[in-house]
Amino acid sequence: MDGKSLRNAAKKDATVSRESDAPPLGLPRECRVVRRAEYDAVYREGRRRSSREFTIFVRPNGLDLSRFGWSIKKALGGAVRRNRIRRRLREILRLHRQEIAPGWDIVIHPRSSAATADFSALTRELLQLIPRVPTP
Repeated sequence: MDGKSLRNAAKKDATVSRESDAPPLGLPRECRVVRRAEYDAVYREGRRRSSREFTIFVRPNGLDLSRFGWSIKKALGGAVRRNRIRRRLREILRLHRQEIAPGWDIVIHPRSSAATADFSALTRELLQLIPRVPTP
């Protein structure tokens, strides 16, 4: 459909779907640590790893995929700053999900400098902490 057809369809309260061959963005729900009990299990039974920008907690989950969660404290700044950190983490994980070893629950605690640090440096640092798929 061209732009004019879309505008006309919108005027008529019609629903128009746009199909795309692009992969879905973000992390699907099955790739996220969601429940409080899951977070608690990672903190209680997992191992802690730290770097300059992040502290992560890693625990085997017995699944065929790794799941991710993050905890961004209000002390890191206002909502705009915290959401920027979330978006940066989500993008790093989305781009490099195939490189991360399956079977882990990973909870990420960023430090305040993660909002302004260079994105490629953040990516390198986070990927060094997370269990990776062994290269052949």
